[in-house]
Amino acid sequence: MKAALLPDRSVIKLVGDSARNFLHGLVTADILELTPGVARFCALLTPQGKIIADFFVVQEAADGGFYLDIPRAQSAAVVEKLNLYKLRAKVGIENHTETYAVLAAWSAGPHVAPAPQAPETGEAVGLTYQDPRLPALGTRVILSPSLVAAALAQFGATLVDASDYEAHRIALGVPKGGTDFSYGDAFPHESDMDQLGGVDFTKGCYVGQEVVSRMEHRGTARTRAVPISYDEVAPRAGAPVTAGERQLGVMGSAAAGRGLALLRLDRVAEAIAAGVPLSAGGVPIDLVKPEWAHFAFPGENKAAE
Repeated sequence: MKAALLPDRSVIKLVGDSARNFLHGLVTADILELTPGVARFCALLTPQGKIIADFFVVQEAADGGFYLDIPRAQSAAVVEKLNLYKLRAKVGIENHTETYAVLAAWSAGPHVAPAPQAPETGEAVGLTYQDPRLPALGTRVILSPSLVAAALAQFGATLVDASDYEAHRIALGVPKGGTDFSYGDAFPHESDMDQLGGVDFTKGCYVGQEVVSRMEHRGTARTRAVPISYDEVAPRAGAPVTAGERQLGVMGSAAAGRGLALLRLDRVAEAIAAGVPLSAGGVPIDLVKPEWAHFAFPGENKAAE
């Protein structure tokens, strides 16, 4: 098993009698039914439905607070937004960027390997939960940096560089904000949150809900982060993805022959139908459909059942 500290993650904690209802009314996931030790993948959106930040919410205990495992670059903006929305709600918002670290642990070997389970014995070294997006992404732990060695021992894991985790994520085709899509400019559908359990379409209102619901029911998500493969040197992030002279989107993250690109699906489908090869910054690429994708993939006639 491998484990990596994720330096690009931060931790925010919400406490108080109104914390659950407060969060539930803001984010894309159902927080009312959240139980201790089980995480929700969700996002805080603008009123126009675009992602301010995507993150995980996990409850500490039945009577405890709620922790947000969140991109470090977005933590200040999220704290600011939460304080803006708080008004008179009985909620305390604590930024633990310098207090806690986030550790990811996953099974080594093929990327389809089962996820490691949280330790069942021994004293807990942190708040441990399964990544709710995909089982193969493994387990995450919010913990004090001083307890990393103890966590590695409990998991029987070897500490590796964060780039190893990035390669694992990319191989699974899971997008990352700030690299595969831009915060403040992407809808949840464009970042595949609807495919990875990040949007509850049955819950009540939240900020940006009307736009997201309309995109879901009308099927108007023309742009998505899509997994790709390549054989040569990795295309650089931000490189234009083209078919002939026509631009289809932009390249995102890449590692070990796999990557992600934010693409206009209709234009990609036209290029495939015409037999025009795709490239990113001059590097030939091919689309790779992940097992979790249930949207109409370019080259297919309809969404997977």
